[in-house]
Amino acid sequence: MALPVRDQLKYWGLATALFVLLLWLLGDVLLPFVIGGAIAYFLDPVADRLERMGLSRAIATAVITIVGVLIFVIMALLVIPTLVSQSVQLVNTAPQLFRDLHTVVSERFPSALDEGSTLRQTLTSIGETIQSRGGELLNTLLSSAMGVLNVVILLVVAPVVAVYLLLDWDRMIARIDEMLPRDHAPVIRRLAAEIDDTLASFIRGMGTVCLILGTYYAIALMLVGLQFGMVVGFVAGLITFIPYLGALLGGALALGLGLFQFWGDWISLGLVAGIFMLGQVVEGNVLTPKLVGSSVGLHPVWLLLALSVFGTLFGFVGMLIAVPVAAALGVLTRFAVDQYKDSRLYRGLSDQDKS
Repeated sequence: MALPVRDQLKYWGLATALFVLLLWLLGDVLLPFVIGGAIAYFLDPVADRLERMGLSRAIATAVITIVGVLIFVIMALLVIPTLVSQSVQLVNTAPQLFRDLHTVVSERFPSALDEGSTLRQTLTSIGETIQSRGGELLNTLLSSAMGVLNVVILLVVAPVVAVYLLLDWDRMIARIDEMLPRDHAPVIRRLAAEIDDTLASFIRGMGTVCLILGTYYAIALMLVGLQFGMVVGFVAGLITFIPYLGALLGGALALGLGLFQFWGDWISLGLVAGIFMLGQVVEGNVLTPKLVGSSVGLHPVWLLLALSVFGTLFGFVGMLIAVPVAAALGVLTRFAVDQYKDSRLYRGLSDQDKS
């Protein structure tokens, strides 16, 4: 005999509250495990495809691990040092850029920068803030990220967790399926499949889109000759998962830097603008329809809300799990709405009156 609905809600509510409490208390400790789990989830389809090609799960995991190590070594030797160097240089150069902006505005709009004017005070405040806080923030991030303990945890523990989870992924899913409540197992399986489809379409699809666009923006801007092109491309690609925001923010940053570097060279400025216009056309008409699809069901506003709420409550770990939780809540909400529309609370006696 199944438990009453009230008892089921009580047990599921307690389990959810316990999960939230553990996440809040152990957020920093869980970071490498969350990252490792995300990597394993991302690479599981690759391992499944290698298995269909005739490899065992262990050999497929070994192949993926070797390729991943090679990619990491190449990035560590070629990409990451340049990215860090350009980021530090951008922070150090920002005050000079604002002084140049101050000079341009004073020449073209002298009345706007009179003593005591709002615009002059704003520009001065921004420049001082960037100079005093920008370097401090960057140094803090670098020192915390490059600490020996953090490096060991993120660069050793997370990959090891990912390898073990990837090796046992199918067995873990099978064990979880065995533990499902028998009365609700079909519904849970269906909802889990919908959540997996949503996550697969969004995380794997948008992750690939972000990687492709970020690489394209970085290489194209560096070929044009824009200073800090790799940083701008990295930022634009990183936030491409929010529609239009990556191109708008990256384009504004690139054009702002280009105005100081290419002032008077309108061809170079046009090329910078054309790079982002072409990126948007390719993303909207080729990459997103092919890799993500139109049935993901994650609205940009919903994503921003999830990132803000979970980031505030649980810090960086909360931001990592915000997208999966948002996808799951979206699927559960649609299921609840369908159940509501099929209930007598919604339909009342109208159907009986018609019959």
